[in-house]
Amino acid sequence: MGRYVARRLLQMIPVFIGSTLLIFLMVNVMGDPVAGLCGDRQCDPATAAQLRKEFGLDKPVWQQYLTYMGNLFTGDFGTAFNGQEVTELMSTAFPVTIRLTIVAILFEIVIGISLGVVTGLRRGRPVDTSVLMTTLVVISVPTFVTGLLLQLLLGVKWGWIKPSVSPEATFGELVLPGLVLASVSLAYVTRLTRTSIAENRRSDYVRTAVAKGLPRHRVITRHLLRNSLIPVVTFIGTDIGALMGGAIVTERIFNIHGVGYQLYQGILRQNTQTVVGFVTVLVLVFLVANLLVDLLYAVLDPRIRYA
Repeated sequence: MGRYVARRLLQMIPVFIGSTLLIFLMVNVMGDPVAGLCGDRQCDPATAAQLRKEFGLDKPVWQQYLTYMGNLFTGDFGTAFNGQEVTELMSTAFPVTIRLTIVAILFEIVIGISLGVVTGLRRGRPVDTSVLMTTLVVISVPTFVTGLLLQLLLGVKWGWIKPSVSPEATFGELVLPGLVLASVSLAYVTRLTRTSIAENRRSDYVRTAVAKGLPRHRVITRHLLRNSLIPVVTFIGTDIGALMGGAIVTERIFNIHGVGYQLYQGILRQNTQTVVGFVTVLVLVFLVANLLVDLLYAVLDPRIRYA
């Protein structure tokens, strides 16, 4: 196990470098960030040259990237064009988005897996058909439509919740945004769990457990569910980074100043340091989440061993 983890950590290094390089190149071709600093008026040549020199934009892109990576290993993510440190923006944005992601993941695990188990054990029955139709509708409707509709009904028309989230963004206020953020992934988790349960239910080891006279709940939890959760855990693990990075729409709807909000502002103002810094952290989240998912395989299925 130790050698496997060490090998995976070494494999993450070129993936991290390649991902950050690609992101850096893509962000730097979005446009001229200096033009955005001057607003609607065009910068005079002297001011533009001074700004480029101040932010290191007068150097070649490869040199900018090497400088950025060198500063990154010292914990310096750069400075936004408004003079604020990117790490300061992260310290306020990431805790909010982490709380939002936790709420969304809990919805996926509790509701998605529960519905998947129920429908997988009752395949072809009315409850199975109803859940399949509902999840198909949820997948088909865009997130911004779901968010705006729930905000209008629950927040404006019925007054059950506040239409927007306060700056503190407590867990209680993030329940509805978390449900909106997790809605599509929740539907996929439900369908994936249902399919896995229905397939493994016909396996030999399940029939053997039933023939041995084991209680139904033990057959489901100890034998059927553990093996069926392997593809579900894979999806949820990779979905963590996707939820954090894809929360732009949800955070805009509910006025949440998290990672999605900062990415939106960075892209809108062509603030390369902010965009690259936040996306770099999201790349690390993806890599760590995938490593943890691979390690969980051995916990769910004892037959899996890592050399």
